[in-house]
Amino acid sequence: MSLADKVLAVNNDLPIRTDQPVHSGKVRSVYWLTEADSKRLIREKGYDVASDAPLAIMVISDRISAFDCIWHGEGGMNGVPGKGAALNAISNHWFKLFKEQGLADSHILDIPHPFVWIVQKAKPVMIEAICRQYITGSMWRAYEKGEREFCGIQIAEGLQKDQKLPELLITPSTKGILEGIPGVAAVDDVNITRQNIEDNFAAFNFSKADDIDYYEKLLKEGFDVISNELAKIGQIFVDTKFEFGYVNDKAGNEKLIYMDEVGTPDSSRIWDGAAYQKGKIVENSKEDFRQLLLNHFPDPDILLNKGRMVERSALARDNALPVSVLMKISETYIGIAEKVIGAKIKLSDNPKAEIVAILRKDYGLID
Repeated sequence: MSLADKVLAVNNDLPIRTDQPVHSGKVRSVYWLTEADSKRLIREKGYDVASDAPLAIMVISDRISAFDCIWHGEGGMNGVPGKGAALNAISNHWFKLFKEQGLADSHILDIPHPFVWIVQKAKPVMIEAICRQYITGSMWRAYEKGEREFCGIQIAEGLQKDQKLPELLITPSTKGILEGIPGVAAVDDVNITRQNIEDNFAAFNFSKADDIDYYEKLLKEGFDVISNELAKIGQIFVDTKFEFGYVNDKAGNEKLIYMDEVGTPDSSRIWDGAAYQKGKIVENSKEDFRQLLLNHFPDPDILLNKGRMVERSALARDNALPVSVLMKISETYIGIAEKVIGAKIKLSDNPKAEIVAILRKDYGLID
């Protein structure tokens, strides 16, 4: 079996029993279970959720996206070996630490396979909750152009590229297109201020205004947990994105939880600490892949200019990247995952067949 065969690129065609369309995102696919299967698993597995809570199977892939496009390699390499398993392993590690340290639960109820989560349906807070500990990336590009206010926060003069900020900044943006909110453009991923959230908390799906303080508390505490743990292995937690949502527990009590993924190379920037001390940036995250793409193509403006999205989509569709590029990213993802979890990431020989076998035998979800 070739390495390309071990990559799980297509994850929305599994024969999981469902009566709803499969939702396929850039990296994960979600299979909503039937009402009968949800109730059965809650009863059989003893999940701490309401007896009628809708459940889903969430399957990660090895696909890699950057600049809002999915990229592929030569020789049928349609993903990055080990990427999916690495992302899930890292998120599982942080979610476990959050729970152990009394922060909050996540949407994950069970982990049948390294590529698979069983999750409960949540009401998402419509905010991409971004924390920044260093000034880099898009924030630095805006700062360099003279901007000194970000999401309603005034930034000091005289900062240098990649410098640590005086304090952790929360710079939220919208999750999806939200209409009818004064002062907030109806486009995806637009920066917002805390005042925007306070004035329109219900529009962002907060159940009550007091939960804004709680979400910020979970943001900061979650960031600190990850940052402190990464420092122990010589890594710098630069910035990251959190997502939150509401679920009901077994007693029917509503609670705010962490959602999606946390502290991964896809959702965060992670720098090598020793290199940073020497004045060099070594990325241990997807930013490394983004930089490879910017250097690989002769006109990087296509990747940076949102007005050239048609050209960018064609670039991703029509250009198979060298296998060496995808293998370098594989080394980055697997390397940081093994540092974080303190164990080896094992590549499945045939992840799809393994997933099908487990979900049929142990969960009764495949006929």
